[in-house]
Amino acid sequence: MKKKFKMENLDCANCAAKMEEGIKKIDGVEDVSISFMTQKMIIEADESKLENIMKEASKVVAKVDSECRIIL
Repeated sequence: MKKKFKMENLDCANCAAKMEEGIKKIDGVEDVSISFMTQKMIIEADESKLENIMKEASKVVAKVDSECRIIL
């Protein structure tokens, strides 16, 4: 399933790329795309694991930039 989320306080394209790298490693994630320009993340993942995936994705985002977050 493909789902779109808004990002808050995403400061740079380099940070977005690092976040994508980390989120792609999460079990159940098929693909992820984070746009610095639109402040949006599109994630393609296993629907049954989505809640857990989003918790892990939030941790990845916080590790890269402590001020940035995914609006769930």
